[in-house]
Amino acid sequence: MNMLEVKQLDKIYSGKVATHALTNINLTVRQGQFVGIMGPSGSGKTTLLNMVSTIDKPSNGEVMINGKNPNTMRKGALAEFRRRELGFVFQDFNLMDTLTVEENIVLPLTLDYRKLREMEQLVQQMASRLGITNILGKRTYEISGGQRQRTAIARAIIARPSLILADEPTGSLDSKSARIVMESLSSINVEDGTTIMLVTHDPLAASYCDRIIFIKDGELAGEIQRGDSRQAFYQQIIDTLSSWGGHADELSSVRL
Repeated sequence: MNMLEVKQLDKIYSGKVATHALTNINLTVRQGQFVGIMGPSGSGKTTLLNMVSTIDKPSNGEVMINGKNPNTMRKGALAEFRRRELGFVFQDFNLMDTLTVEENIVLPLTLDYRKLREMEQLVQQMASRLGITNILGKRTYEISGGQRQRTAIARAIIARPSLILADEPTGSLDSKSARIVMESLSSINVEDGTTIMLVTHDPLAASYCDRIIFIKDGELAGEIQRGDSRQAFYQQIIDTLSSWGGHADELSSVRL
């Protein structure tokens, strides 16, 4: 079953000179796939993610998620759709410093008026799964970057969304924390069958995906699929980016 269908998507930002950020993007993602989006800086990766996540609207074309077009929904219905169907993980975590880790994680459920006992149970489950049970009472400024991102992932998955959208989730983490975060996302994908779309410039993070879509100058530029070996897939990603003359900051020096 197709979880996501992007059809003839264009995005034009108007101004003194109109910028064509995305041109005729056609893309299908099956239920349970872990898809990576890669490309040079300014290629349109985050713009595409913003279209899928309903943060921004396409100029032309449509985005269908589970057979529904969120861009045709009214404000209240769209807010509910986002809360129930989509989970978000950002590079800068987007956590609330005034809340504890536990309060941050449970936030999406409080908006849905879930019962207190159910919320407590789900928080414990998510925290245990992501290895952050011992920091539930701490504020976000008291924990490490890796712990913050795992908190953000717990918040993203607590409502059991059908699609997780992750924008450079390892971008501000050291290699060890990045690995833990990617292993967490991978296990959610495999164990829960949750579809994940990941925007990243890091080949190591991308190697956890089972499919990589490359964007260049706002257009789809190619695609590779992972086989049995993550090491071989990692090398294939490096080779593809190198063939474009990728800048040093777009290539990871970390080996698997």
